[in-house]
Amino acid sequence: MAESRPAALPPAERTVGQLIAESIRLYGSKFWAVVPLGLPFVVVDIAGVGHSVNVQTLLLWAFAPLFCAAYVRASQLVTGGTPTLSALVVALIVFLPFPILLRVFILPGVAWFGLFGLAVPAAVAEGLGVRAALRRGRALGQADLIHAIGGIAALALVYGVSRSMLLILLHTQGNQAQAVALVLADLVLSPLLFIGAALLYLDQAARVK
Repeated sequence: MAESRPAALPPAERTVGQLIAESIRLYGSKFWAVVPLGLPFVVVDIAGVGHSVNVQTLLLWAFAPLFCAAYVRASQLVTGGTPTLSALVVALIVFLPFPILLRVFILPGVAWFGLFGLAVPAAVAEGLGVRAALRRGRALGQADLIHAIGGIAALALVYGVSRSMLLILLHTQGNQAQAVALVLADLVLSPLLFIGAALLYLDQAARVK
């Protein structure tokens, strides 16, 4: 007889591994609503093909509103809250330093999002203004800093490894085919980053309480 799937732990007790598992489960259950969240990555992939790292960094800033809108939408899907202009502004404030941090090294960017990135789902779920959301985001990040940074790092690692494996599977000869493989990989895999970060908000909110 097949064994039943173990019950998921409540957010206050959820481990990083279970955060990843719940993110994948939620992605699967709302696939058609979630997969469009990968479009900002697709746009940057297409615009940045063949360009230098400096140009790709500028593209991240240029398309920042798309990434922020995707994060706000993911926060709505996860928390059931209402997207607001304040949430979008908060997302822009959190996102703008990231391209520079990414160029320095990935870990500063991960730490930044772990400490401040939860302000975005907080703004959506709790209806907060910009300043209140930023304060709330920092409090959420500090509630369990290891879980917050570890959760973002694990999401980034799963995305990066899965992306590399999918690129290998889709790899064929020719630059055009490789570009198509890159677009498909990001379209399918990048939404996990947004969904997982929004779920991390629930974990940290439960830990604050």
